[in-house]
Amino acid sequence: MAKKLYLTDAQLKAETDRCLRCPEKPCMKACPANCSPADFIAAAREKTPESFGRAAEIILKSNPLGQMCGLTCPDTFCMKACARRGLDSPIKIPAVQAAILEKARKLNSIDVPDPVAANGKNVAIVGAGPAGMAAVAVLARKGYSVTVFESTDRVGGAAKLIPEARLPLAVIEKDWEFIKTFGDITLKTNHRVANPVDLLKDGYDGVIVAVGEPHSAKMGIPGEELALSFMDYLKAPEKYATTGNVAVLGGGAVATDCAVTAKDAGALNVEMFVRRRVCDMRLTGEERSWLMEKAVDITSMTRVEKIERTGDTYTLYTCKTRFNGTKLEDIPDTTIRRPDFALVIMAVGSKADPKKEAERVIYAGDCNHGGSTIVEAVASGKNAANELHAALTGELQETVCPVSKIVSYKAKSCTVIEGVEKEPAE
Repeated sequence: MAKKLYLTDAQLKAETDRCLRCPEKPCMKACPANCSPADFIAAAREKTPESFGRAAEIILKSNPLGQMCGLTCPDTFCMKACARRGLDSPIKIPAVQAAILEKARKLNSIDVPDPVAANGKNVAIVGAGPAGMAAVAVLARKGYSVTVFESTDRVGGAAKLIPEARLPLAVIEKDWEFIKTFGDITLKTNHRVANPVDLLKDGYDGVIVAVGEPHSAKMGIPGEELALSFMDYLKAPEKYATTGNVAVLGGGAVATDCAVTAKDAGALNVEMFVRRRVCDMRLTGEERSWLMEKAVDITSMTRVEKIERTGDTYTLYTCKTRFNGTKLEDIPDTTIRRPDFALVIMAVGSKADPKKEAERVIYAGDCNHGGSTIVEAVASGKNAANELHAALTGELQETVCPVSKIVSYKAKSCTVIEGVEKEPAE
C-alpha cells in the first residue's frame, strides 16, 4: 500500500500555519476523545523539541492513543468540523497529530507523568484493544491498581488487523509503552477470561470489559463456509497470498483493507462485491483513492447468492440489486455465474459475544457500541473508566462523549445519531 505515514517538515509547517485559532474550537468539539487540535497546533508552531513535547502532552492528556488515532482517524470528525473547510480545504489534523507525536518521541521530549498516589482499589480490564487501553490510562491516573487480561500475545485488539502500511504494530506499542508509565499496571497476555463477572469474586473492585467483536458476521448464503473471514485473512495475509483472482465480499473500510492487501500481495485481479451503490460505501477520501490507485474493481448493486468450490478455485453466483424506495431488493432473473476466484474473503462485519451483566462490570468499545473507529473506542473506554470510578467512589464524572454520538462510521447495526438513522454498514 503506497502510503506515506508522516508529513514532511515542510508539509507539517504548511498545515499548522493554516490554523485559524478559532476561539470556538469546533475541531475539539467534533473529536470523540475531546482532544483539542487548536491547542496542540498552537503549541507546536515553534517547531522546537520543547514545543513538540508540549504539543504531544496536550494530545496524550486527552487521547493516550494519540499516534494510533493520528494515523487512522477518518475525515469525518475534526477535519469535517475544521473552519478552513469553508475557505479552501480542512487542515489534515490527524496527520498533523501523528507527525507531532512521532517527532516528539524521536526527540525524547515527552515527559513521563508524575506519579499518582494509590487509592487502594484494584480493577480489571478484559481486553487490551483501543477501548481497554484508554480505560487503563484513565484508571491508572486515578490511582487504581490495574490488571489487564488480554487473550492474545500483545496489545492492540482489532487495531492489529489494520495493515502494517497504515498502522505499524510498533506505533501501537509506542502508545502502550507511554500508558504503562501512568501508574500500577499489570498486563497478562494469552489469558482468556471466560466470565468477567467471576473477576469480582477474585477480589477486583470493578471490571471493564472491552473485548471487541471477536466473531465475523455471516451472510446466510449457501457455501459461505468456503469464504475466508477478514479476521483470519488480516491476521496473516502472507499465508493466503495468491497470484490469482480474489473476491472481497463487503464494501466498508475493513473490506478495503482486505482488497488493497490482496493486491499488494500479488493478486492478479481483486474485485469487491457491494450490495449498495459506490456512493453508499462508508469510506474516507483516502480509502477511496487507495482502491483507485490499486485498480481494485468495485462491483456495486450486486448481492452474492452462493459460493461453490470448483477444483482449486471458487465460483460465485451473484444477482443485481436495486432500491425500491428505501428498500434494497434483488432484480429478478439477473443471477449469473462468476468462476475462477483463487480466494474469497468475507468482510461484511463482526459481532460480539452476549454481555454478562453485573454491578460494577461495565462494557466499553465495540462490544458495547458496535464496530467503530479507534478514536471512538478511546472515547468509549474513557467514559467506561469514569463510570466505574463514579460507581466505586460516588464521584460524578463528566463523560468524554455522549454515547448517542459514539459511532456511526463503521457501525455494524443501525444506530441513531443526532436523530438521524444510519444504514447498516456492508
